[in-house]
Amino acid sequence: MPSPSEPLVEADAASDTGPLGAIAEAVGSGAGLPALARAAARALDAGVVVADRGGAVLAVAARSRDEERRLLAARGELPSDPLVVAGEPAGSVVLQHRGEPDAGIVALVLTVLALEVERVRAPARASQEEAAAFCTDLLNGDLDDPETIVGRGTELGLDLSGPVGSLVVRVHPHVSGDDGWRARALAAVERGARSVSPSALVGAIERPNASACEITALVPAPAEDAIQRAARAAFTELDGVLPGHGVSVGHGRTTEEPGELPRAVQEALLACNVGEGDPDQAVLGFEETGAYRLLLSAMSENPDELRRFYAETIEPLAAYDAQYETDLVGTVTAYLDADGSVAAAAQRLFTHRHTVRYRLERVRELCGLDVTSSDGRERLSLGLKAMRVLGLGQHDGAALGDRDARPRRGSGGRRTGRS
Repeated sequence: MPSPSEPLVEADAASDTGPLGAIAEAVGSGAGLPALARAAARALDAGVVVADRGGAVLAVAARSRDEERRLLAARGELPSDPLVVAGEPAGSVVLQHRGEPDAGIVALVLTVLALEVERVRAPARASQEEAAAFCTDLLNGDLDDPETIVGRGTELGLDLSGPVGSLVVRVHPHVSGDDGWRARALAAVERGARSVSPSALVGAIERPNASACEITALVPAPAEDAIQRAARAAFTELDGVLPGHGVSVGHGRTTEEPGELPRAVQEALLACNVGEGDPDQAVLGFEETGAYRLLLSAMSENPDELRRFYAETIEPLAAYDAQYETDLVGTVTAYLDADGSVAAAAQRLFTHRHTVRYRLERVRELCGLDVTSSDGRERLSLGLKAMRVLGLGQHDGAALGDRDARPRRGSGGRRTGRS
């Protein structure tokens, strides 16, 4: 066994055709990514660290074990090159050159490394796509037969013989220029869920035209608090790897009946929608959603009716806010939270009470509801609940109530400005 200072790269069998021949030999023999990384390190005279799309290190190669450790320690401070296959990111590589690299050889080596990473990760990616399809079908209510649910779960390694809980996680980017954040979000939720239950099944749900990443986790939960711990662990992992992103985690009640799993996923989605945008409710259980629980059946069975109620109450205010950069929705929320006190609402909004009165008059003009009447307050309060249950108005992502926003198989913000 080599000592920490003994050479590693040069110890590989040399090829008569030089460094590029060593790369061809590594690929042709099927020796795997570590051997290919060592051949690449020789060809480029560089230290090499290869990572997948989520940032997990797949291979490292340098002149010695000590140099490998130093390279790994400094990896976060070094520039990385993307590994791309057919226009899609496959991973990344850090190259610590010792001399002046040949651009043509570097490009060739990056292409070969990208293809090998794609080959290595293909089975895992296929499994992720199948998991996403299963979670999507549960979320859409397309699966209701217990035997079918058990069968598909078994194919994916999910044990449905005992209690199972569900998480729905939504991540919104608050920074630009980071193409790998979705993969890191999925990996973080997997780590969190599987730290509590190693057989947890995790799938990313893709919604058309949505900027957010939505992830569902099915967690075998024999312990009473397992699903709560999994939700907290997923949030902690996400907070560690994506500090510049908004995160909402909802969890439903556990169930021992496979046929009830779609209901558990819907509960988790409702909790995620209700807690989204509120730092104090970043991790929220269905049991903690209060009166929102009464809207679960409407959300899952007849979202169009719930969407219509929102359209009759809050949507005109949200549209006005979007067009004129006002805060009518926030003003109504503050007014209702303040039990109808204009002065208290003004304090919450850091504005003058006359401004609050003006805004409330605009609310009456736009949607025909008078906040000074009990009926008006009740309808506006329910409209705000419908907005949150449907996931509308908090971010630019798609909402459950939109037919065009149903998740595809397989795979809210503060306003300032004029009053």
